[in-house]
Amino acid sequence: MENKTTKTVLYEHLRLEILSTRLAPGADIDEARLSSEFEISRTPLREVLRQLAGEGYVVLRENRSARASEMHLSTMRDFFVAAPMIYGAILRLAAQNANAGQIAGLRDAQARFRAALRDGSAVDRSLANHRFHEITGEMAGNIYLSPSFNRLLIDHARIGTTFYRPQSPEMVQNLSKASQQHDEIIAAIEARDAERAGQLADEHWNLSRGQIELFVMPARLDIPLGELPRPQTALSTT
Repeated sequence: MENKTTKTVLYEHLRLEILSTRLAPGADIDEARLSSEFEISRTPLREVLRQLAGEGYVVLRENRSARASEMHLSTMRDFFVAAPMIYGAILRLAAQNANAGQIAGLRDAQARFRAALRDGSAVDRSLANHRFHEITGEMAGNIYLSPSFNRLLIDHARIGTTFYRPQSPEMVQNLSKASQQHDEIIAAIEARDAERAGQLADEHWNLSRGQIELFVMPARLDIPLGELPRPQTALSTT
């Protein structure tokens, strides 16, 4: 008989499958296989899927299987517009609101991030970075920003493996710089320096943006970001 533990294990399994892109954006979720593998019936399985849908990981479809949330070019357009604004707001609020326990958790996350940079795969690194930033969102504690930030983090993790699979000496240096910026973010939050935390958000985003943009080049999503026609009311990301 299913219980909370089984549902939690299934939830975390699907969450990591999506964040790591082992379950590709837009891929159907094999509910029959999951039901058999996790020995869970359809009702609690759908409860897990509804929770994941509410958080932006999956899309539920009537009379069809659920699927991992997609990453269209229009989605990426919104991502690049929203990311620097949301990251900045989150880190400023984190500096204002973080408690000692959260700061300790952020330090632990940074230690795991360093270990992943040293010994882990691109997926390990992206997931460790995801957890670091997830904690900053918890620190911010804003009920309006949190859903947007968590949704942003899903796609950032999925495309982050581009950044965390360095292909040049410059990209290797950027990984070290990213880790250094994490340390500076922790210091700014601990010092309650909201202005510095916001500056670091901009610097941290700008460091990874160039590599992240590789995700939307022809080899990945068919059209470079800049070639998608813009609505007249769209914000520019340049």
